Amino acid sequence: MADYAIIFGKAVFIWGFALTLLPLLIWFERKGAAFIQDRAGPNRAAIGPIRLGGFIHNIADVVKLLMKEMMIPPHVNRLFFTVAPFIGFTFILGAFAVVPWADTLVIGGRTITMQVANLNAGVLFILAVTSLNVYGIVLAGWASNNKFALMGGLRASAQMFSYEIPLGLALVGTFMVFGTVQLNEIVRGQGELLFGFLPRWGIFVQPLGFLLFTIAAFAETNRNPFDLPEGESEIVAGYHVEYSGMRFALFYMGEYVAIVLASAMIVTLFFGGWQVPYLGTDQLVAHADTVLRVMLAGGGAGAVMMAMIMFAYARRLKGGFGDVRDYEGHVLAVLSLVVAVAMFVLLYMALGSQLPAWGARAIASVAQVSAFVIKTLFWCWVFIWVRWTLPRFRYDQLMRLGWKTMIPLALANVLVTGLVLLRLGM
Repeated sequence: MADYAIIFGKAVFIWGFALTLLPLLIWFERKGAAFIQDRAGPNRAAIGPIRLGGFIHNIADVVKLLMKEMMIPPHVNRLFFTVAPFIGFTFILGAFAVVPWADTLVIGGRTITMQVANLNAGVLFILAVTSLNVYGIVLAGWASNNKFALMGGLRASAQMFSYEIPLGLALVGTFMVFGTVQLNEIVRGQGELLFGFLPRWGIFVQPLGFLLFTIAAFAETNRNPFDLPEGESEIVAGYHVEYSGMRFALFYMGEYVAIVLASAMIVTLFFGGWQVPYLGTDQLVAHADTVLRVMLAGGGAGAVMMAMIMFAYARRLKGGFGDVRDYEGHVLAVLSLVVAVAMFVLLYMALGSQLPAWGARAIASVAQVSAFVIKTLFWCWVFIWVRWTLPRFRYDQLMRLGWKTMIPLALANVLVTGLVLLRLGM
């Protein structure tokens, strides 16, 4: 019974993490686009005087989509039209089951793997499950019985089929270097050092593989510059043009969950995953007291920096709107200072304490989870950054890049990796 409770808890954590990031990423998207385009971004929606820097817009969107009628046009295939939005969203969430977010945790003689499912074929499981996402998009385009939706579905299927090939080939070199397809073992392999000082991360041992995988991941998530399946200026909204209400929201949410999954995969395979640079699990456990104090001090310092940024933001807004929005920066700055004070109080309390053995292992896991989350959030921001920086490709450019450039480069990477490993006797 305890084993099932642990599995359920891990599933709630990892899927809760992915779903919790959804509103945060939408807010990142809107504010990031505004920053890049030198405008204010969302700031009108409010609950009383509370605006939270535009975050209340997410709550307004959720309420709107929940209350909006889910129209089913009379000309569609009702069964497949209804089922399609759930297919892609479900498969993408299922792929998170094998993503490791920390090293194995041992408490009370019980070994807990920090994955929902520790599969030997972890990477292959993700590739297999996420490839099924295309069925939801194709069914949505076909079942809508709309020429623009059908064109979007055809574009999406061709794009996903084309870029899954270089996506998989880009990982072959990583499998060859680390000798496994199990994600946790790949992350452990990245805890070593190259030349005595450089972390053995995938980006350093497979730089071309990293570049190809990242480009293919952008294409698989249908994000700019690869958003041809939706192409508003060409095919209205593509495969989901006939959808409304929560059915549309599932497609919208699925795109952001795919961003989180792609970011987590990039981090796991090429940026050390849960590894804290230069600090292995044993070292984190042995110096858990110091690690805890550093984490609390870093959190407090980060909160102070955020308060300074918010005060600067408040000065910039001063008198700009002529209403409660002018004081938004001050409120956020005060909240940041409250967090900073709490962190420093906890730090003071931790200075004279000694962690028990189980506490040391728990702190090591917290440090690793924090490292994984920070890296993942960084890559989520990169996805947003690229979307609002690069223009959309033409469809012929998209296909040419995948088939004539990326696939040959991926095959060459496999060949070169094999020759290097043979030369090194590995």
